Amino acid sequence: MKLSPRLIEVTVPERPAGAVLVLHGGAGRRENMMVSPTQLSVLRMIPIARRISRAGRGRLAVFRLLNSARGWDTRKTPLRDAQWALEQIAERIGDDRSVSLVGHSLGGRAALLSAAQPRVRSVVALAPWVYPTDIAAGLSDQQLLIVHGTRDRIASPARSAALARALGARATYVSIEGGKHAMLRHHRRFDRLAADFVTATLLD
Repeated sequence: MKLSPRLIEVTVPERPAGAVLVLHGGAGRRENMMVSPTQLSVLRMIPIARRISRAGRGRLAVFRLLNSARGWDTRKTPLRDAQWALEQIAERIGDDRSVSLVGHSLGGRAALLSAAQPRVRSVVALAPWVYPTDIAAGLSDQQLLIVHGTRDRIASPARSAALARALGARATYVSIEGGKHAMLRHHRRFDRLAADFVTATLLD
């Protein structure tokens, strides 16, 4: 059976000033590569998408992407799904609207590596699972925000901080003291940082 990605509308105003694509994380499992709408890595992004929608005050189209498969390996990555979603958004609201990508964990990695895609103006990577060399080819004036908790034991805060340094002035790094990978204990701060950055880069 061929697995396909799904684009879920959170809010789509009639004439949006920009669009936001929210990307979930989630490691692969050999026995089940399908993405379930009820897996925790997917559910965690729902309140973030809603927070962004409220912050946009009816001016931003917000979408969530369900990847075609779980995880990231040499055979498949979420990058093709993200590119597909960006193309779908352009068809839905027009190809002259700027886009912000917001991703968690491996979704944060996918967002950062998709930053140079057409129309992408900004990226928020929350607790991203990255390497310090994860720099998208063709970056220009995109604005990037990386937010990571100091107690994350799944994705390395040190690697994401090193990536932020390698990205230079276009990237901002915010450390959340005591924050863990699921972003639950300090969820209000993670969510607010994402929403504020998106609205600032797309609407200001």
